[in-house]
Amino acid sequence: MPEIFRFAGTRFFFFSDEHLPIRIHVKNSDGTAKFTINPVQLIDSTGMKNKDLNIVEDMIRENEDLIELRWKEYFG
Repeated sequence: MPEIFRFAGTRFFFFSDEHLPIRIHVKNSDGTAKFTINPVQLIDSTGMKNKDLNIVEDMIRENEDLIELRWKEYFG
């Protein structure tokens, strides 16, 4: 699982068998979530608090270019 970055105890990563559209997975101590980028949109979440989901969404928006770059580097 390629990790993109960590922020405040939250891990942002891809699964190694991903496919388009570009998705990023997020995990913290409470749960998990999955977002698309372009546009940034929540696909699914389990156990994550709404407050954390909002913070995660903001982090994804701020790092969209990095996420897309890492996706292209890993998946070609």
